[in-house]
Amino acid sequence: MFIQTETTPNPATLKFLPGQTVLEIGTADFPTAETAGASPLATRLFAVEGVTGVFFGIDFVTVTKTDAVAWDHIKPALLGAIMEHYQSGDSVMGADHKATSGHAEHTGEDGEIVTQIKELLDSRVRPAVAQDGGDITFHGFERGVVYLHMQGACAGCPSSTLTLKMGIENLLRHYIPEVTEVRPVA
Repeated sequence: MFIQTETTPNPATLKFLPGQTVLEIGTADFPTAETAGASPLATRLFAVEGVTGVFFGIDFVTVTKTDAVAWDHIKPALLGAIMEHYQSGDSVMGADHKATSGHAEHTGEDGEIVTQIKELLDSRVRPAVAQDGGDITFHGFERGVVYLHMQGACAGCPSSTLTLKMGIENLLRHYIPEVTEVRPVA
């Protein structure tokens, strides 16, 4: 098994490409070790000292580390953990995992606008940020403000504010006049 790695715009996050499907559909975000219980692979990765976050896409894994450790020191252990996982035959996610779009549900009078926002995110934004090892999902819409949740390499990335304001906000405002601003949520 040959696992490729790619840097991301977030210096604290590295993207691993195992050359196999990671998730059949959707994404899975594990921002802390406590949330990793739903995934045998995430649990293995959090066992490596210095790991602070794990994120799965369809064909990649991104790992976020603390500033106190260098990639040169933990990268071999992470590659080993991913390889061991795939050789073990274990599933990436536990049996009770249900794949979802990642977007929050929205009920209310702005349903048509929210549908348009989600479609633009799915067709234009999410594929681009997946290339950088992350994901951006819809969290809410209120009085013209779109709230987005940033995951994987996008969470905590130094260029995420620029991506939100100059990229996503401009795109949404261009296609949906009701959108006035985009804000991140934790």
